[in-house]
Amino acid sequence: MQNACVYAFFVVILQEFLSIFFKNMILPIYLYGQPVLRKPTEDITPETLDLQQLLADMWETLAVAEGCGLAAPQIGKAIRLFIVDGTELSEDYPECQDFKKVFINPEIIEESEDDTTFSEGCLSLPGISENVIRPASITIRYMDENFTEHTETYDGFAARIIQHEYDHLEGHVFTDRISPIRRQFVKTKLTNIAKGKVAARYRTKR
Repeated sequence: MQNACVYAFFVVILQEFLSIFFKNMILPIYLYGQPVLRKPTEDITPETLDLQQLLADMWETLAVAEGCGLAAPQIGKAIRLFIVDGTELSEDYPECQDFKKVFINPEIIEESEDDTTFSEGCLSLPGISENVIRPASITIRYMDENFTEHTETYDGFAARIIQHEYDHLEGHVFTDRISPIRRQFVKTKLTNIAKGKVAARYRTKR
């Protein structure tokens, strides 16, 4: 554990150093226990914020953290925005081919009756993974980075990534969806994360 903490410390220092010399900023990821992860999110408009710079920072942060999705509450912003990048998973999950998108003000408008179960983790809950049951396919209405509206249907792992990130906009994390018995098993880990007693390979906000 000590070696992991030392490694994580030097990784974070390196990321801070790189942020000084590059325009895009590697943002800290807010961990479980931060109030913003439970806060209601608000719709955004083109005038709300400097969206292009925020998106550039989010893409940079996601790449460094080696995740496949990042929602605005995870970087401390209670707005309805998330990004996904499942392209590296396309060999195992063909539905993730070219699956790199921005979702603004999304609304899931339809869910399939069929469910699937798969192990999930989360950048805001490092060190925890649990099986989560979700609809196998969903239809979502959203706007892209140009505020052009889309209504699309996704299935398989792409649908799961979207639902995971969408949960963040609704004030939920994936452990809310596991059984009460499993929540008891991870309770100590969750408490430790909330107290900052966790090592991560990326910048975090405790």
